Amino acid sequence: MRHTLALLSLGFILNLAACSTSPPAPVIDRLPANAGKNEPSNIKKQSVMVRPLYKAGDWRPDTYTVKKGDNLYSIGLEFGYYYKDIAQANNISAPYNIKVGQVLKLNAGKDKPLSTDNSAVEINPIKPDASLVSINISEPKGVREPYSDEALNKVQTSKPSIASQPVEVKTDTKVMADPSENMEWSWPTKGKVVANFNESSNKGVDIAGTLGQPVNAAAPGRVIYSGSDLRGYGKLVIIKHNPNYLSVYAHNNQILVKEGQQITLGQKIAEMGSTDSNIVKLHFEIRRQGKSVDPLKYLAALQ
Repeated sequence: MRHTLALLSLGFILNLAACSTSPPAPVIDRLPANAGKNEPSNIKKQSVMVRPLYKAGDWRPDTYTVKKGDNLYSIGLEFGYYYKDIAQANNISAPYNIKVGQVLKLNAGKDKPLSTDNSAVEINPIKPDASLVSINISEPKGVREPYSDEALNKVQTSKPSIASQPVEVKTDTKVMADPSENMEWSWPTKGKVVANFNESSNKGVDIAGTLGQPVNAAAPGRVIYSGSDLRGYGKLVIIKHNPNYLSVYAHNNQILVKEGQQITLGQKIAEMGSTDSNIVKLHFEIRRQGKSVDPLKYLAALQ
């Protein structure tokens, strides 16, 4: 009996020793596979290159050689510049005499935009490559904690990281940088169009009317000429609206505005007449960069 009790006691002691040296059960981590990473490797910073503004489609040369019959007023009208700006660029003072064969600078700085002009700016994304800087995403690092239903629930209901949210990149966006092409025009006077635009023989349209009838500004701008120094135009007003456009009002009986005066849309600038004309009419022109364009293309919608 004593022998049996001794054997049982020895077995119990050995079993306790074995249990004390066994390792604890492992703790299984159930965190997401990307937990602890603070930056996705497949997202690159989008780089957008904006092409510089440039002057597109401007046919005007930088210089002009004076021909017989030219004066600064006619040259200014032909190229769409203020004659005083041409005079200043060439150190010509009043009465603005020029000579045949004289070479004039036409790129008068005052008439040009501060940064070059005037066409659409196209924005295109550059494809990601190794040289581009990655986005630095600052988020808390993953915290390792033992598996439990509570811990798993926290992971499933937490806010998605920025890496899982779509990144929207707009491509082929075009921005018009030239507001001068979006002008508001109005008819300069009332009456019947008796002569249409013809590029070779009539640089504008002729509108018949009565002596003294109001002539109004077709768009806001600044008077750059008021007088009768251009042969064939009679008493003439020229208004410059922006770097691209000017308008011409000829054969007036009386001019009511002065050179340099700011003009509003529809303001009365003259009274209709027949100077240098065989009938009472308004000869009206719209010029873009000095070149005559058909006024009816701008005014037809207003009829």
